Amino acid sequence: MNNYNKILASLKAAPVNKGAAKAVYFIGIGGIGMSALARYFNSNGVKVNGYDKTPTPLTSQLQAEGINVHFEDDVTLVDKNAQLVIYTPAIPAGHEELNYYKRNGYTVVKRSDVLGAITENSFNIGVAGTHGKTTTSTMVAHILQHTGYGCTAFLGGIAANYDSNYLSSNNDVCVIEADEYDRSF
Repeated sequence: MNNYNKILASLKAAPVNKGAAKAVYFIGIGGIGMSALARYFNSNGVKVNGYDKTPTPLTSQLQAEGINVHFEDDVTLVDKNAQLVIYTPAIPAGHEELNYYKRNGYTVVKRSDVLGAITENSFNIGVAGTHGKTTTSTMVAHILQHTGYGCTAFLGGIAANYDSNYLSSNNDVCVIEADEYDRSF
């Protein structure tokens, strides 16, 4: 089994804090889907670091939550102890940090693959469509949270009620947006 499959199998088999990666690096951490995953790992006690092109209110929130984020494509700033590197397909092929990790044998996976591994063994409510995915998934997640049933949600926007795009619960139910971008549906 190659390293990529080992990490995905580890994510599928156990919660992150029980044996999977201890340090994760995100390339494009400021994206709405990437930041939700970063919050997931961070909330499970995993060391999270990342790069994004531009500082935004969302990257400031991540930094306030204890996640180290930098804004220069500079290999001297990457986490060389990362066991898993997650990138968004929006990152250009010539990105220095992405190529550094690939050249040096790190496990480098797309965001959609990691989200799939995390949610593979849970009951999932996937919201698809052309318009309204974020609104609908946020409403479903809010209903589940507000009723006390609970869910883990990876939202495509910041939910005003929670000031976050990630909600957590011990219940084995996930609300996700089923997105077709980059053939990741």
